[in-house]
Amino acid sequence: MPDTTFRDSDAPDAARRLRQPRIAITLGDPNGIGPEVVLKCVSDTRLLKFLQPVLVGSAHVLAVHANHLGFRDLPLEVVTDLPDRLPEGRITVLDVAPGEKPDVPLGKITAEGGRLAMQAVERATDLCLGGAVDAMVTAPISKEAIALAGYDAPGHTEFIARRTGVDRFTMMMVADVLRIGLVTGHVSIWDVPKRITRDAVLDKLDIIHASLHRDFAIQRPKIAVLGLNPHASDGGLLGREEAEAILPAVETMREQGHLVFGPFPADGFFAIGAYRLYDAVLAMYHDQGLIPFKILAFESGVNFTAGLPIVRTSPDHGTAYNIAGEGKASPGSMRSAVYLAIDIARRRMRQPVSQDTD
Repeated sequence: MPDTTFRDSDAPDAARRLRQPRIAITLGDPNGIGPEVVLKCVSDTRLLKFLQPVLVGSAHVLAVHANHLGFRDLPLEVVTDLPDRLPEGRITVLDVAPGEKPDVPLGKITAEGGRLAMQAVERATDLCLGGAVDAMVTAPISKEAIALAGYDAPGHTEFIARRTGVDRFTMMMVADVLRIGLVTGHVSIWDVPKRITRDAVLDKLDIIHASLHRDFAIQRPKIAVLGLNPHASDGGLLGREEAEAILPAVETMREQGHLVFGPFPADGFFAIGAYRLYDAVLAMYHDQGLIPFKILAFESGVNFTAGLPIVRTSPDHGTAYNIAGEGKASPGSMRSAVYLAIDIARRRMRQPVSQDTD
């Protein structure tokens, strides 16, 4: 892109809006399929027309996977610090472990794998917070591996939220017009009913509504809310959460002028395709939302974290240790995650930076 000169006080922001989004893509667990799906994505020259990629992770791990899978001619540029201007025509690799040559035991859960995966997440998050990149896409990690490495976060989402200083966020699964948010995420099913409160449901509805408006450019979002109990409690015969927590939250949102409906019985809602009538669906717990989502959109689904000050997406699959290194992994969900990150980053780049008026 040609250099452009700006004379107003908003020059850095104006220049940022004109360039392609810079997207940090972490490699995920070194022993899983993360590096493979990342390599398959960046080898697609069509995708590279829409972003400036920055691969974040161990350069040695990436080279091992590239050689193993036959990706030997990719124009990779390894750096240890991200330059202000990325090299044109090349794919920047930000090495988080310079000088290290870790073992890559494909298909194995290791503490070293967890450490390298999370070092990449830490670096990519900080790049987003500092404005060096416009979004991050995270390849799959192993919760067991990161626990072995000494990290106490239950997953990517919670770790990134904590590092960005946010305590109000929600996982939103996205595939085309299907968007499913969760009230509870990575928690035991035993603990779910205790966490379904009016305030918790209202908080997630507020986050999702704001994200649909800001990140998806939907002016008046329509949101469906699922019940917790079978048949959404059948009028209280099968549980109290609908009457005591979920419905009051829905009514509060409607009193504020928002298009929020429910609670609906989850099984029939997805069986008849009712999700097509709404811009988003709020599920009460992980499997209630993710089982139908993965049935409907496993090859193209994306995990987006709504409510963060940065843009973060991820494919909706795991490390798939059983096929690591075999060249069988589909890059479909990772590619969708990259495209969604580009779309949301562009929307945020077009939005004016808020100015303090004090």
